[in-house]
Amino acid sequence: MLSGGGSLGAVQVGMLRALADLEVTPDLLVGTSAGALNAGYLAGHGTDRASVDNLAEVWQRLRTLELFAPDLLRVGLALAGREDSLFSDRALRRLIKRHLKFTDLKDAPIPLWVVATDLLTGAEVHRNHGPALELIAASSAIPGIYPPVHLDGEVLVDGSLANDSAISVALNNGAERVYVLPTGYPCALRKAPRSAAGVAVQGASVLAHQRMHRDVTLYADKCDLIVIPPPCPLSVSPLDFGHGEELIDEAFTAATKWLAKDGGHRKDPARWLAAHKHH
Repeated sequence: MLSGGGSLGAVQVGMLRALADLEVTPDLLVGTSAGALNAGYLAGHGTDRASVDNLAEVWQRLRTLELFAPDLLRVGLALAGREDSLFSDRALRRLIKRHLKFTDLKDAPIPLWVVATDLLTGAEVHRNHGPALELIAASSAIPGIYPPVHLDGEVLVDGSLANDSAISVALNNGAERVYVLPTGYPCALRKAPRSAAGVAVQGASVLAHQRMHRDVTLYADKCDLIVIPPPCPLSVSPLDFGHGEELIDEAFTAATKWLAKDGGHRKDPARWLAAHKHH
């Protein structure tokens, strides 16, 4: 299960490298937000070390200004209530389309579920069929930052709002062992973000991580649940895409060490995800 986290989605690539080295191969992928981007790539390209290394190259090339290109006119219209987001999602959609190997989720070589949120009700929306580009874009649509996706009469936004861990989706589809790859949150920021976008994304990251902690507590005894904790401390903002290589390397080292003991099994895995900050 691959959770959301903006630029911290690079953390999952390091974890995936460690799993690939152990030849762990999933029967099912579940992705939310940034995790949906990673899951969409893996579902088409595979989960072996070569595929994960190629995914790492994608993350290492990403830059903030590529995905969040400033547009003063759009910002002005958004403040005036005439646009539904501060940024266009055109670059995000190009990125998704460039690496997708299938157009409909049902055609993914590795079965894939994508999680989004119904903006009008807050309900979780999870799909394993339908237009892959639209659903992955919807899962990644941070409210106010990227525009909602209108699909089949629903208005869809970031899946992290409704179900960041999505462990329930895996269990409802027959999974007996679930690997949870949380991206974490910036627990070592020296000060709070000052931009509107930074505050929105930081707030969403903290709330999603708290939901992740609750879900891991809830499902720890209901399946063979293996949680790989993110590197800590983390001081990279979810909007800062200039640290991909660093995050991948740190996560790979930490995940390799974590999995070397009992295959990653730990008693009370939720305690490794408890909210905290560093002074």
